[in-house]
Amino acid sequence: MEESGEEAGGAACRVFTFKDEKSPEESLSVCIPEVLDPQYGMYVWPCAVVLAQYLWFHRDQLRGRAVLEVRRSGTQKETFWLLSFRPVSDPVLTPCRSSCAQLGAGVGLPGVLAARCGAHVLLSDASDRPRCLENGRRSCAANGLRDVGVLGLSWGDVTPELLLLPPQDVVLGSDVFYDPEDFEDVLVTFVCLLRKNPEAQFWTTYQVRSSDWSLEALLRRWRLRCVSVPLADFGADGCELAGSALPGSHTVHMMIISRGSEVDPPAQGSPSAPRHAACCSAAQ
Repeated sequence: MEESGEEAGGAACRVFTFKDEKSPEESLSVCIPEVLDPQYGMYVWPCAVVLAQYLWFHRDQLRGRAVLEVRRSGTQKETFWLLSFRPVSDPVLTPCRSSCAQLGAGVGLPGVLAARCGAHVLLSDASDRPRCLENGRRSCAANGLRDVGVLGLSWGDVTPELLLLPPQDVVLGSDVFYDPEDFEDVLVTFVCLLRKNPEAQFWTTYQVRSSDWSLEALLRRWRLRCVSVPLADFGADGCELAGSALPGSHTVHMMIISRGSEVDPPAQGSPSAPRHAACCSAAQ
């Protein structure tokens, strides 16, 4: 990973270079402005590089597709990407792209990489995090991305923005399972999206922080299934990816979550069942 000597607004650019092992001449460099501020998601975390590597490995699926990158309000490291495998000429997607151009979400390494691979990207961040939005705009500008929009969403809550989203095929999340208190909000938002497309998948990378944490009960409650993806399958099993020192010694896993046999409202014993059940009902 290279560091640019130029700084803009206190942000130093770091360059991540993704290469194809089978075709060494094929590579892609992404410049990400970073600000070392503990209060904001202003720099790249280990899980983001692993997820970006997965996107790079499957870049042929991104060309000509529409990608929505969504950052969840709350912990600064929780970021979502909604990736819709639909032709860019789809009239349903055109208004979203044209109405919110030039805004970004966090540092957005996976989203920026997807855009550089030919996807049509829509970034999103919480509206009360202007510094993250600004750094997202810096990321877009640093990579020559002029046609990128933004959408604000609060995960776990029903909002017009969530309900107006077109059907999504893949949901991407980097380090979204950071705080156990947020785990169900993360999953219930995916369940809401499943109501529009039952075949959607959730591709997510997460860092192991405690052996006591588990998604098993929540996955069962929301009728979801989970499959682990070995990092070696997409060239992410090393300590240094894209010319960077990330993920380093951190233990990162990737998994794909999808609908189980059926998607039902949660058990009535859950203290958060009323709000979450309403979310799924409204999304139908």
